[in-house]
Amino acid sequence: MNPRIRQTVEQLTAYTPGEQPQVPGLIKLNTNENPYPPSPAVTEVLRTVAAESLRLYPDPVCSALRVRIASLYGCALDQVFVGNGSDEVLRLCTRAFTQPGGTVASFAPSYSLYPVLAAAEEVGFWEVPLPDDFSWVAPPGDLAATLFWVANPNAPTGVFYPVEAIREFSERFTGVVAVDEAYVDFAGGRDCLTLARELPNVLVCRTLSKSFSLAGLRLGFALGAPELIAALYKLKDSYNVDRLAQLIALAALNDVQWMQANARRIVATRERVTAALQQRGFYVVPSAANFLFAQPPDGLPAEQLFAALRQKNILVRYFPGARTGRFLRISIGTDAEMDALLTALSEIPVDGSAGKRV
Repeated sequence: MNPRIRQTVEQLTAYTPGEQPQVPGLIKLNTNENPYPPSPAVTEVLRTVAAESLRLYPDPVCSALRVRIASLYGCALDQVFVGNGSDEVLRLCTRAFTQPGGTVASFAPSYSLYPVLAAAEEVGFWEVPLPDDFSWVAPPGDLAATLFWVANPNAPTGVFYPVEAIREFSERFTGVVAVDEAYVDFAGGRDCLTLARELPNVLVCRTLSKSFSLAGLRLGFALGAPELIAALYKLKDSYNVDRLAQLIALAALNDVQWMQANARRIVATRERVTAALQQRGFYVVPSAANFLFAQPPDGLPAEQLFAALRQKNILVRYFPGARTGRFLRISIGTDAEMDALLTALSEIPVDGSAGKRV
């Protein structure tokens, strides 16, 4: 043990983000990035922004951006928090809505950052196991937690939980329910915004990384009761969102139609690839996200298939574990990228037997 380092940090198992290899010709289907570019309005900002303005600090509370978010999602200005990516929002929630030595909770499996955030804040983490089909299960009534994370659609499964089920749980849960809607724009118009507007303990977290094609920007936001939002502002860094990010995000949010058109393309590809994988013997969890959680056919372990695809310059995501280790998470790319994936699958033998292919 190094006495100069906080013991909690030394013992912490860090979150492992998806690989970002710099390999020419790689088909990258592992981190749920949008395969299509952001709005042309974003390009225009990058073309016209005055470099001289970068000598000035940014607006510390993202005023113009919050006005647009409030208008777009039907909230008051004091119901909007803007952060440096949704991961910052999640971290601040973990700090704001737990007590020393307390507990946060989430479903299992779900976003693997949640337990890391809990450990960093030195609070306990409680998992509510999902059933075999990864569908909604009501958390127990005696749950001793002050914060419950609900990724909806869930990651890595892609399952969308019924809004009314989340409402029922939120109305009886005494703590904060943080609904992580990173993938909600691929869910066919379903979301929990009404809960964030109506219930005092529901916070909805969003990101521009997925549907808005801005993963490299790092911008997220939260919507909820003014008291919850005020708590986040007390904890944030002074200038947590840089000047350029605020301008780009505002341009993207002013062109929602571009995002929605891209989302429709991704959903259409998702449904086509789902059917193609099922025809090849895969079990595919019904997805409302921009990825698929797919179990390969018998005789082809998921980890083996992950390695075989990598040999073919196709990168997907494999999560070891008793529940997740039977599956691969496959981001939805362009139609050409997904066709390349399907072609590669047809060339990989099942159980090493000659002639028998996926």
